[in-house]
Amino acid sequence: MVLAGEVAGPLWILAHEQTAGRGRRGRAWIAPGGNFSATLVMPVSDPPERVALRSFVAALALDEALRALLGPATAGLALKWPNDVLLNGGKLSGILLETISAAGRGGAGRKEESGRPSHLAIGVAVNLLDAPPAEALEAGALRPVCLLGETGLRVAAEDFLDLLAPAFAGWEERLAAYGFEPLRNAWLARAAGLGEAITVRTGRSERRGRFETLDETGALVLNTGNGTCCIAAGEVFF
Repeated sequence: MVLAGEVAGPLWILAHEQTAGRGRRGRAWIAPGGNFSATLVMPVSDPPERVALRSFVAALALDEALRALLGPATAGLALKWPNDVLLNGGKLSGILLETISAAGRGGAGRKEESGRPSHLAIGVAVNLLDAPPAEALEAGALRPVCLLGETGLRVAAEDFLDLLAPAFAGWEERLAAYGFEPLRNAWLARAAGLGEAITVRTGRSERRGRFETLDETGALVLNTGNGTCCIAAGEVFF
């Protein structure tokens, strides 16, 4: 067990087997054997809104790592707001951010006196060799796909981490040096559904409109026909 208080710099933890994976909103994440399941633990001192931008850092790093593997055959790759990677229209990868402290995990853990978390855990899962059965997912979810099934590439989790870790470090350096705008532009260039009609579910409410852009905080800007609104968190359906 690695305690957050002992982590002084970014630390990747690779799991060879995952039996109780979690997705967004506490949903189960099904992880067949041979897939990629890793968590990056890193100390943070940023305000919460900047900590949340690591979702885009992770997405762009995943995109870079996958492009390095696929070479010219990257037309099917896209990034789905806020934290999924798509391949040929199916869900290949998911990202989950959780703030932690030396005293505990997430909201249950004590934060520093400033109210800011001391560490961030970024969970990354990629269907490298297998995908969970579609019937195991909630209604309306995108079909799951795996890298092997879509491209014929067989990649070991350790080899994928060798590509992902430096890609994340590079995008993290860009965020530190230049702010969010370069990452925002790079993400939009890879965005699924940009300029198209989408549905966004936020809790129990649902909004439909045209996906216009991201604002400077990473929120989705939706044109509903009666004006635009910015959505900080939710789920997108095409």
